[in-house]
Amino acid sequence: MSSSRRTWLKGLAATGAAALASACDRIAGDPAVRAGLRGAERLNHGLHRVLFDRRTLAREYPDSAISAVFRANGSIDPGDPLYRRLAAGGFADYRLVVDGLVERPLSLDIASLRALPSRSQVTRHDCVEGWSAIARWTGARLAPVLEQAGLKPEARFLVFHCFDTLDPEAGADGRYYESIDLVDALHPQTLLAYEMNGSPLSIAHGAPVRLRVERQLGYKHAKYVSRIEAVADFSHISGGRGGFWEDRGYEWYAGI
Repeated sequence: MSSSRRTWLKGLAATGAAALASACDRIAGDPAVRAGLRGAERLNHGLHRVLFDRRTLAREYPDSAISAVFRANGSIDPGDPLYRRLAAGGFADYRLVVDGLVERPLSLDIASLRALPSRSQVTRHDCVEGWSAIARWTGARLAPVLEQAGLKPEARFLVFHCFDTLDPEAGADGRYYESIDLVDALHPQTLLAYEMNGSPLSIAHGAPVRLRVERQLGYKHAKYVSRIEAVADFSHISGGRGGFWEDRGYEWYAGI
């Protein structure tokens, strides 16, 4: 492929991602928009997988670029009773469960996560609402966690179950969750972050552990992660679209 054609296609992929973001406020009431965006999502996903090496890094910045203010979005203080008890105890009793289609289910406390291979990176968070901010994230790389658990051959996605509830009227379906495929899960910048800008995560920013999947939009970066479930597909989980916002019309693949 010529360099000019590759550049054009990369620009098309980026344009597709921007279109997905800018159209989100029109999704809920227009089935035609939903159908069109699902087609754009498939194009965006396919182009990203074809054009970008699986290990291509999202841009990283110097510490001097870190934003003075990083907006805390979505849930900022979950009311889940178990979460409240864990927070009151400084998350000493927190355990991250890794299960589903794995050979060796895990239950990891914060000390265990900190003992795993880690990475620190200064990256830009791009929110679907149109704002961006830069921060330094430090956490356990997800790939070694999965290696320790041993993914079964039929595992294709990871589902991140969270403590926060965004829609109390929806019962269990109102709890936040997200999912990614194994390409993003094994990417070197994909972290189970426990620090932001050199300090333990605040509750507003997702304490004690949040996902950082740097090549996707902000709603994919699940906060308050309690469990990681390896699955063959996610059609049986909640609304079946792979995430809280996806069940409400957002696109599952939010690559940028």
